[in-house]
Amino acid sequence: MQDQLNQDLKAGMLAGDKPLVSTLRGLKSVILYAEVAGGRRDDGLKGEEITDLFRKEAKKRQESADLFTKGGNQQKANEELAELKVIQNYLPQQMSDEDLQVLVDQAVQEVGDTSPQAMGRIIGKVKELSKGSADGSRIAAAVKQKLSQP
Repeated sequence: MQDQLNQDLKAGMLAGDKPLVSTLRGLKSVILYAEVAGGRRDDGLKGEEITDLFRKEAKKRQESADLFTKGGNQQKANEELAELKVIQNYLPQQMSDEDLQVLVDQAVQEVGDTSPQAMGRIIGKVKELSKGSADGSRIAAAVKQKLSQP
């Protein structure tokens, strides 16, 4: 993933695409910071770890865009959404709602408990089964909906 990031950064620099270059440099910085903070600068991060970092960055951009929109600053919101779009290019495709529901059903069956107290265990199981192809908030909403059904 870092190789693709470097290639895209180089292409953006050659094309003079300042917003793209700025976003990609920010992503590289996030990776470097996580490597240094974890004492793993020499061997680097695994693909899954980088994907998790990018998910967090995407979530930050979405939250910022929402706040800018609520505050009436649509220009800043659009800038955040443009960065979000760039970050999403490096994230795996999100699974459909139908596929997510299948995983929720499977997790409920495996956990064997449909009480509200089991919600955390079921969410954890769905996250494990989805292998990063479903956002945590979508998983939580699907599990909550499933557990609220009689």
